[in-house]
Amino acid sequence: MSVFERYPPLQPIEFRLLRDFVYDRCGLHFDNSSMYLFDRRLGERLAALELDSFAEYYKHLRFSSDAAREFDEAIEVLTTSETYFFRQEYQLRSFEKELLPALAEKNASTKNLVLWSAGCSTGEEAYTIAMMVHRSGLFDDWDVRIIGSDITKSRIAAARRGVYRAGGSFRTIEPTVRDKYFAPHPEGFQVAEFLRQYCQFGHLNLMDRANLAIVGPVDVVFCRNVLIYFDENSRRRVIDNLYRRLVSGGILLLGHSESLLNVSTAFELLHLKEDLVYMKPMRTEARQTL
Repeated sequence: MSVFERYPPLQPIEFRLLRDFVYDRCGLHFDNSSMYLFDRRLGERLAALELDSFAEYYKHLRFSSDAAREFDEAIEVLTTSETYFFRQEYQLRSFEKELLPALAEKNASTKNLVLWSAGCSTGEEAYTIAMMVHRSGLFDDWDVRIIGSDITKSRIAAARRGVYRAGGSFRTIEPTVRDKYFAPHPEGFQVAEFLRQYCQFGHLNLMDRANLAIVGPVDVVFCRNVLIYFDENSRRRVIDNLYRRLVSGGILLLGHSESLLNVSTAFELLHLKEDLVYMKPMRTEARQTL
């Protein structure tokens, strides 16, 4: 018997309670058309917990002893985690061929580089960044930190493990690149240890300005295909938080369908050969030294 036959269907009032609770906790926005999504995907959680209704599930999310863990489970099933190595390759080419050399020149005196994959899911984007940094040959004796953060703890655990099945995550990666940066593993392939040392992964909510301070100053933020989950007010808050983490002249990269239109005017638009990215304006004194 299916979940939907065993449990009463999600009622509008239950949907609103669950939707608003998610929004209040982490800013993720779901409109009324998402009711079916909640019914189908959270129905799986009802089955797992052996609860009798979505009203009970709402109480469980709010008041149970394992509420924090279950909220993580709920966010995981409600959000899409599809990702793979070298996604949006045209943008990554611009990053590798134009931005990395510029960063090597800009930070030559400190030999320090911090890159942040904000909304890293299971880690493919962060490791892609690490591969590009490594093969550029520009940062061999530098202090390089690549930070991956996500709101879902289970995805962060997967990113730290760095094990990926053959197929999906490798759909655009060349075999020679895979052989260089991955080692065979019983479950597929594992990111090579020397590459994993570049990366640090942590559970962070992009709406939580205070906790984001742990990231420190950042040279480049990748926040791709993340803003689609937020409404306009939450997008403004997230972008403001990212702006505060970027150094002067720092770069923000968004997904191909995302922009800062009606979100922020704080950034300058930077035209690259194959892409447009956003730059935090340089301080006046920094401009004068260029």
